[in-house]
Amino acid sequence: MKYIDKVIYMEGIIVDLDGSSVSIDFKGRMGFIKLPKRMVITDYDLKIGQEVGLNMSYIEVKGPKVNEKYIGDIDSKTNKEG
Repeated sequence: MKYIDKVIYMEGIIVDLDGSSVSIDFKGRMGFIKLPKRMVITDYDLKIGQEVGLNMSYIEVKGPKVNEKYIGDIDSKTNKEG
């Protein structure tokens, strides 16, 4: 990374759950994230409306090149759905 990492504590609300993922709206209109349930640390059953907290950092683009394998996978998935 070219820049010094700056960890930011953020809070949010669980807004959707499905079999394998959890969706979180960040407080303060800071955005939305959907991630696998396995990435959530909890001692409780997950429920819509629960508050969550996480440490986040900035995302840095690694370089100008596009990973053609992922582009092909995305195109393939889009063509199957359409």
